[in-house]
Formats: sequence, C-alpha cells, structure tokens
Amino acid sequence: MPGTAPSRRRPARPAGPAPRAPERRQQILDAAAEVFAREGYRNTDLQDVADALGIGKASVYRRFASKRQLFLAAVDHGMVELRAAVEAAVAPVADPLEQIAVAIRTYLAFFDEHPQFVELLIQERAEFRDRKEPTYFAHRRSGISRWRRLYQDLIDAGRVRPMPVERISDVMSSAVYGTMFTNFFAGHSQTPAQQAQDILDVVFHGILVEGGEAPRRGRRAER
Repeated sequence: MPGTAPSRRRPARPAGPAPRAPERRQQILDAAAEVFAREGYRNTDLQDVADALGIGKASVYRRFASKRQLFLAAVDHGMVELRAAVEAAVAPVADPLEQIAVAIRTYLAFFDEHPQFVELLIQERAEFRDRKEPTYFAHRRSGISRWRRLYQDLIDAGRVRPMPVERISDVMSSAVYGTMFTNFFAGHSQTPAQQAQDILDVVFHGILVEGGEAPRRGRRAER
C-alpha cells in the first residue's frame, strides 16, 4: 500500500542444531557490537540485532531486557575480550619487561582489529553520561593491581628506578589509551607492534642523551 513502510526481510536461519545458551549469548553480543557501531545507539533497534543473526527478536529479549542493557553488555563484552587477549599473549612470557611490551602490542592490535569496540566506548560516553564509571575504566581499575605488582617487582629487582607504581601505570595507560583513539580517528602508518615499540623506547629509555640536563622538578618551563 502507498505510504506503508517496506517490511524488513529477515535473513534465513542457518541450518543445523541451535547453539547452546552461552554460545548464542556471545553471538548476540558480537552482532550487537557491530550493529551499534555501524548505526549508532539511538538508531538501533533490537530487531536490527536479531535480523543480523537471522533469529527472532524474542531470542534477544530473553537474554537482554532492553536496548540499554544489550548495549552496555556489548561494551563489557569487548573489554572482557581485550583482557583475555592480553592475558593469553603474556602468559608464556617470563621476563616482566617483555610482558609489558607484549601487553601493549596486543592491546593496540586488538583495537586495530576490532574498531567497533572503540566506537562503542565513544557512544557509551555520549549516551550514558549518568554512569559514574565508564566500562573501560571499571575494567582498568579491576585489573590494574596485576600490573602495579609487576612494576613493583621490577623496582625491587633494581631494573626500574624507584617511583610510585601508580605513576608508572597511569603514564603507560594514558599512552596506550591515547594511541588507540588517535589510530581510530586519524589512522596510522605504523603497525601496532611498531607503535608499541615507540612507546616503550621513549618510556624505557627516555629522550635525553647520557649526561643531558633535565629541567628541575617543579620549575615551570620557560616560554
């Protein structure tokens, strides 16, 4: 009929046995991340996510009661996947300094391969400013003690000069967090491994030559 919106054609459901509940939940979260990143939170309906998987909308509602709940679960899913990727990458590495290098490379590579999760972090901040702690920083807070212990071990071993471990972790986190967003918005000409090496070179070795005089702490830089 004229004036009637065209009906959406649902993709055919794939043949074969239905996935188990945990597998289906992960499929929904993966699809939701892609759809929200592409269409935006406000323009996405749960039907869009269901259509992406070729399932009924009720299947999504059985697991996520609202669009908000699904969106935040998708953001959390991304951070869980990031942490799992980093932990798996550093697990076989014995040297603490190499663990840091591997973690940074893996972090940057993860977001390079999954830009939809960067988009979701941006949307979360824009759409849910009422949240006291964004998902990214909640996950950072829950996992930071592991890295601070590593920095303290390096200090105790005499491999890193004594300083508050909080200061080290904050600087390192800011460096990789900023690089991730710069890559997303502006692109990058270097691989994640090369970018990680640049961060580590400046942090580990500094920029001053041996005997170079650094400004006194607390003194304002001359204009």
